[in-house]
Parts: sequence; C-alpha cells; structure tokens
Amino acid sequence: MSLKQLGRTYWVLNGVEALERLAYFSVRAVVPIYIMQADDPGGLHLTAAHKGTIYAWWFVFQSILPMFTGGFADRYGYKKTLAFAILLNALGYTLMAFVRDYWTFFGAILVLATGTAFFKPSLQGSLAQNLTKDISSLGWGIFYWVVNIGATAGPLLARGVLGAHGASDWRNLFLMAAGFTLSNLLLLFAFKDVPSGADKGVGPLEVLKRTFVNILEPRLIAFLLIMSGFWLMMYQLWDLHPNFITDWVDSRGVASTLSSLPGGQGYWATETDRGWQVPQELLLTVNAALIVGLVIPMSWVVRKMRTLSAMLIGMSVATVGVLVAGLTSSGWVLILGIVFFSLGEMLTGPKKNEYLGLIAPPGKKGLYLGYVNIPVGIGGFIGSKMAGYIYGNYGEKAVLAQKYLIERRGGAWDGSLAGLESAAGVSRLDAFDRLQQVTGLDAQGATQLLWDTYHPHLTVWLPFAAVGVLSMIALAIFGRMARRWADMDA
Repeated sequence: MSLKQLGRTYWVLNGVEALERLAYFSVRAVVPIYIMQADDPGGLHLTAAHKGTIYAWWFVFQSILPMFTGGFADRYGYKKTLAFAILLNALGYTLMAFVRDYWTFFGAILVLATGTAFFKPSLQGSLAQNLTKDISSLGWGIFYWVVNIGATAGPLLARGVLGAHGASDWRNLFLMAAGFTLSNLLLLFAFKDVPSGADKGVGPLEVLKRTFVNILEPRLIAFLLIMSGFWLMMYQLWDLHPNFITDWVDSRGVASTLSSLPGGQGYWATETDRGWQVPQELLLTVNAALIVGLVIPMSWVVRKMRTLSAMLIGMSVATVGVLVAGLTSSGWVLILGIVFFSLGEMLTGPKKNEYLGLIAPPGKKGLYLGYVNIPVGIGGFIGSKMAGYIYGNYGEKAVLAQKYLIERRGGAWDGSLAGLESAAGVSRLDAFDRLQQVTGLDAQGATQLLWDTYHPHLTVWLPFAAVGVLSMIALAIFGRMARRWADMDA
C-alpha cells in the first residue's frame, strides 16, 4: 500500500476540503462567543437558549439534509453539486457579516448549513469512489487529517483577525471565510468528475424515494442512533465549551508558558478582568493539532482492526476526555482532557466514514455517506437544545451572578429566566460587574465564589458524559451482534 495508489483526483478533492474547512473552522471556533457571550464587545449578546436553537437547526440542515443531497450528488454529478454548495456557503458567510439580530442571523446560518449539506456528500462520495477496500483506512485517515489542518489553522486565523472583538472585527472574519470559500471555485477546474455508478435516468422524486427506502433497514437505523448519542456528547466540546472556558477556566498558568512564543501575550493570551487568559479557540485548537500530528499514524496502526472495535475504543477514550476537560477550572487539566478526547476522536471519526463506505452497496456511496451525517444531525440537535437549557439555567456565569444577587438579598423570584432580570435588578450583561461591587471581590474571586456555590461543571457536563457511556454500551452490543451479519461485520 502506497500514497501513489490514491491518485491525482483524490488529492485535488483534499485541497477543496482543506479550503472549505479553513473557512468553516475560522468561524465555528469563535461564533459561540459572538452569539451569546455576555461580555463580548462586538457580539450579538443573545441568550444560551437562542444559541441552542440556532445550533440545533444548524445541525439539522447541515447533517440531516445530506440524507437527501447525497442521492442528488450521485444522480446529478459531484462537480456540479460542489459548485452549487460553494456559492451557498459564501452567501451564508457574507450574510453573517452584515446582520445583527436573532432572526436574520439565524437565516444566514441556515443558508451556510444548506451549502454544507450539499458539499459534504458530493465531496465524500467522490472520495469513496476513489478508495478501494485495501486503501480505504489510509485514505479516510488522510482525509480526516486534512479536515483538521483546517480545524487547526482556522482558529489561529480567527485569533489574528478578531483583535479586540469589535463589531468590525467580526465582520472582517465572516468576509474572510467567504473569500476562502469562493477560492474553491478555481480548484474545481482541476477536478475531474468521478462517475458515481448511480442510475442517471431517474428523476428527483425517485431519488428521494430511494433515499427513504435505503435507510429503512433496522440494523442501519440502530447504528445511526448509537452514533447519534456519541456525537451528542462530542459536539459539546466544540459548541458549548467555548462559552464554558470563557466563563470559568483559569488559564493564567498556560498563558504564562505561551508568553515566550512569537507574538507573546498579545496573540497567545489576552488581558481580561481575571488577568491574562488564553482565548478558548487556542485552547480547543489543541484537539485539531493533535489530530493533524497523529491521525495518519494511528489510522495505519488500526488499519487491520475491525472497524466497530476501533470505534468502541475511541468512544471510551473520548468520554474520559469530556469528563476530564469538563470537570475542571484549570487550564492545564483542560488540555489533558482535550488530549484524551482527541485520541478517542481519531479512532471514531475516520472509522465512522470508513464503516458506511465499506457496507454501502454499489452505486450508493454518496447516499450512504450522506447517512453518515445523520447521527451528527440528531445528536447535535438534541445536544444543542440540552446545552441551551442546561447552560442557560445552571452554567452561564452572568445568569448565576443574577441568581446570587437575588439570594443574597432574599429577593423574590418566580424561577424563570424571563423574570431573572427584574428580580435581580440588573441585566445579564451587567450582572457580574454588579456582583463584584456587592461582594467586594475581584473578578477571579467572584468567579470562584459562583463556582463553589453552584458547581456549574457538575451540572453541565455529567448529563453529556452519561449519554456517552450509554452509547458505548449500545455499540458494544451492536458490535457483537454484527458478527452474525456478513454485510455489517466490518
């Protein structure tokens, strides 16, 4: 097995993926802060519930739609579908740059998500057509590596563009992402379309019919539901942890260590009311950087391992990582948790693509690799709504500051978030500053007071870890049963 076997088309497709992911992760890594962080200067200052709803439907459009768009990519051609997807993505980023209220920003996100829904199965279907069984593990491993180059470089770029997080900084970030996306149109000229093997004589309604018929297979549904639980847990590291880190994690020790790097504290750390802290996007980039460095050798090591067995090991290690990273306010311990999480992701992420690619019938690679996004959609939708409720009520520092102010003076409160501002006598945006004035504590002391009083780490992260454990148990059972099924035992 050698890299030459992968072919020119495979590498062009990876170039397209790299640019798309660079744009995507430069935004995705920081947009949780833009949407809801109470103390972000140029953000929208929406609530956790708003963010939960935006993310929930972002997942549905981005990850459930490929169940249909994958079949269309097989039928109408991967290259045409990719061009359409690139234009939609660029439009979505451009709209995000100029809208400032809940509903219009929500709409911009859905445009972006729809573009991604067409992009993923068309590109991954092309890859699957170029990967035979003897090189599939290496091929998907390299592809996952390319994805994480974008996931590593994107946040680093975002950090440089955002500066003081003013409104103009955010606008420039979204426009930069649109520019990277449009540059992929040039690469399409070097892309030779790959025949899907699908029947080109069927119309759109028949494509939709085949999409439904193929997914109505009990064993496939069971696998997709198991993976939904896993991705429910996993995505909260990227989507909820940015706000959790910004609110609670003390990374002054990490910032001191990084200050000797080029750029010093101005880039690797930012001055906050709690001292010099490492921005959350740089801490979480450890995840992608580890995958860039290790996913290819790890894919080679497990190339002969049964796919379902490798995924089970990955789930177990990732769940440990979520617990370690979530149950701490220490920057160094957080990084340790991210290391565990990343090792688990390296086993589970590429293998889920490989598994469905291997069991897909001829002519249905794009369709089945559209199905691979369904667990992300289901898990992401439920997880985002859970996070919106749990973090909005029991985890956000600004909200807990309002609660503490009410309890301190023995005020009356009906228990609803809607009545919190009037009961506390201060807005969510100003609550933490008021808490410091009332208690006489500095920002670090006030943060520790709320942490010790309300234990947000336990309330927020234990429910997600419990879902991960249940998914591990279910996959272990599925893996044993799959040994009886020749077409699913991969």
